[in-house]
Amino acid sequence: MHAWLAPARLAVAVFLAVALGINGYHAATDPTGVVNYFSYFTNLSNFVGLAVLGYGGWAGLTGRPPVPDAVRGAAVLYLAITGLVYGTVLAKYPELLVIPWVNDVVHRAMPLVVLADWLIDPPARRLRPTVVLGWLAVPLLYLTYTLLRGHAVDWYPYPFLDPARHGGYRRVAGASFLMAVAFLLVGGAIVAAGNALAAHRDARRDPAPRRRHARARTG
Repeated sequence: MHAWLAPARLAVAVFLAVALGINGYHAATDPTGVVNYFSYFTNLSNFVGLAVLGYGGWAGLTGRPPVPDAVRGAAVLYLAITGLVYGTVLAKYPELLVIPWVNDVVHRAMPLVVLADWLIDPPARRLRPTVVLGWLAVPLLYLTYTLLRGHAVDWYPYPFLDPARHGGYRRVAGASFLMAVAFLLVGGAIVAAGNALAAHRDARRDPAPRRRHARARTG
């Protein structure tokens, strides 16, 4: 791992903690409320990113065990989806976050930061493609929570999850299906990219197997 990566992770985690803390304080003191604040997937995915980067930076500086690659990949996926959905669907709803610079941090900057972190420091070991199915557990739990709580309190964090809008639950089901497909496709791309970069890194570190293979073919 690059020597600068651990302090960089820690610095980003501290900055993100400040942004989330400020936004949480505003949510607690305006009509949004604390429970609704923690009901946005955007905030939850950023807290996952905060935990992964914060512990990863601290572990790198202190020699502790690193964050498991499957957990890092999950954070990359959740934040990548956050950025994609915001850019394609939610950018026209500026009222979702009232602080513009925090909005940029959690929707634009953090998805790019964790993706860059994944590409710079790819998995130590090859990840199986089926790991993506495990990553889907959190979005499915979130969807269940959102629909049950929304039915109880008549509040939904995102317009495409609100059955009171045109299309009702049929539209919600369609949007949920498209989101599941997006999670699978993006998750598969994250795994493939991580594995390819890890293989390239390992080949540079140990070219001996390739030399032995070449000698075997010429022998």
